[in-house]
Amino acid sequence: MDIAHRLKPSHMQLLLHIAETGQLQRAAQLCAMSQPAASRILSDIERQIGSPLFDRHPKGSTPTELGSVVIRHAKVVLQELDELETDVARHTTGEMGQVRVGAVTGPAVGSLIPAIRRIRSRTPDIEMTVEVGPSNELVRGLAEGRFDFVIARLPPGYDSRDFRMYPARSEEVALVVRPGHPLATRRGVRLSETLNFEWVIQAIGSPIRQAVEAAFHARGIDTPAQVTNSSSLLVMLAMLDGTDVIAPQSREVFDMLVSGGRGAHVAMIDLDVPLSVSPCFIIRNRYSRLSAAAERLFQEVLAAL
Repeated sequence: MDIAHRLKPSHMQLLLHIAETGQLQRAAQLCAMSQPAASRILSDIERQIGSPLFDRHPKGSTPTELGSVVIRHAKVVLQELDELETDVARHTTGEMGQVRVGAVTGPAVGSLIPAIRRIRSRTPDIEMTVEVGPSNELVRGLAEGRFDFVIARLPPGYDSRDFRMYPARSEEVALVVRPGHPLATRRGVRLSETLNFEWVIQAIGSPIRQAVEAAFHARGIDTPAQVTNSSSLLVMLAMLDGTDVIAPQSREVFDMLVSGGRGAHVAMIDLDVPLSVSPCFIIRNRYSRLSAAAERLFQEVLAAL
């Protein structure tokens, strides 16, 4: 360990150049040092190790058996240091690193995933962790340091002064049904006409559910009586298959289902008055600095929105 502590990278580089050239003077030139300085360094290394590392002869120097061992390890160490320097530079410029983000469903599908794809095409070595969930869980995770930033709504109980908030876009609500649904081919459907059908809808208190219920109340009519509560996209798709259930989702989710090859399996009710949800924000902690990789993704999302 004493040898490991005393050997500097420049010393190991000198040993490699002596072995490569067989000449102490040439090795000194390659290391940008004088020959006397190189000779002193080599002598000091050999004294610490307790044995010659090179056999000297009129035509130059060749590694001893022990010298070959030291040189082999020196090559590994120098290679690791080169890779370390490269990795540090790539982390600094955001070409490598880990990014942890969260988003509610609509912006995750419509904004975050496309931004990640664009970043991936340029910097494939960034490791992305994406979590989709309700705003209260996402903002709690941001406050606890589990996310670099989130796309969500700020829940009650949080001080907006603790965050930097950037407006995203409002979500339009799509009433998703199967293509053969009785209301699928009509235009300007009134909300009251949907009451005769079963609904699968997000949990009470979720933004989409609040928007739907507010729309019913604004028209002075009761909310749907037959309701299955679920935020699962898989449950929604399973219930749509062969039934006339109505499933409110963000327009981004509907567009994803259509563009993802499920266009023959889903349709959307054309309402007389559009439904929309309160806008989301891109939220980051005011007192934490983003890594270069996270900053890359953040700027990509911000530019898209």
